[in-house]
Amino acid sequence: MAELEVIPENPVEQFLRMERIPHIWCAGCGIGTSVNCFARALIESKVDLDKVAIVSGIGCTGRVAGYLKLDSFHTTHGRAIPFATGLKLANPKLKVIVYSGDGDLFAIGGNHFIHAARRNLDLVIICVNNLIYAMTGGQVAPTTPISALSSTTPYGCYEPPFNLPQLAEAAGATYVARWTTFHVRQLARSMKEALNKEGFSFIEIISPCPTLYQRRNRMGDGLDAMKFYKQRSKIRNGAPTSEVAFDINSDIIVGKFVDRTRPTLLGTMHHQLRERLGEKYACVEEVACH
Repeated sequence: MAELEVIPENPVEQFLRMERIPHIWCAGCGIGTSVNCFARALIESKVDLDKVAIVSGIGCTGRVAGYLKLDSFHTTHGRAIPFATGLKLANPKLKVIVYSGDGDLFAIGGNHFIHAARRNLDLVIICVNNLIYAMTGGQVAPTTPISALSSTTPYGCYEPPFNLPQLAEAAGATYVARWTTFHVRQLARSMKEALNKEGFSFIEIISPCPTLYQRRNRMGDGLDAMKFYKQRSKIRNGAPTSEVAFDINSDIIVGKFVDRTRPTLLGTMHHQLRERLGEKYACVEEVACH
């Protein structure tokens, strides 16, 4: 009797629109790894998937929303956070995740990021930072390291990049972490914590772009990037965000840097309206919540 072939079930597949696979991401790109971590975080966090919404903008990471088999929205360039804000305010019971890239979130979308963090909207922001505008031709981005080559800085970048964790903390985020695509277990754990955290949570994922960033800067392929992250990364949980600026020539500081509690936008709004309107607002709130 012939032996039956046993094909192990991939626990991530239940979260993917398999009819859209294969994906468009290049070999060695870290976005797929981040999605794998996110799917595992969804399983472990035990969030109600019927109340999860994924929002993304334009760019390579912007395609994540289209591949996840959840309520998902692919918005215009830089406007993922305003769209997510509308979703959250219209239906506070939703767990809204913004999943996009460094160019989308911190260039054209930078102002939206700052104010959403300031307001402490109950959102999870996942930023895949590949240090460049990857989908549109490899132009310099707000995160491109000093001296790095890009299609618009052929003699080296001369603009200092954002320190994203410090920016997030200064603007008011309640949870801030950074990992690379080498740190899959830590990243999945941080995603789980962010999904269960109330307030504005931000996770930066340092990810390779073999096609446009690494090739131009002679850094090898995706596997070389993993070796680089393994050698250069230093885990410093609780490190002051002012000390974690990304520098390609220095150690990459990763870890969970901020985990604090402060009133959310909706919490503050409801509190003030109750104080001012009393019983009248209680009736309005009961109708709104049902």
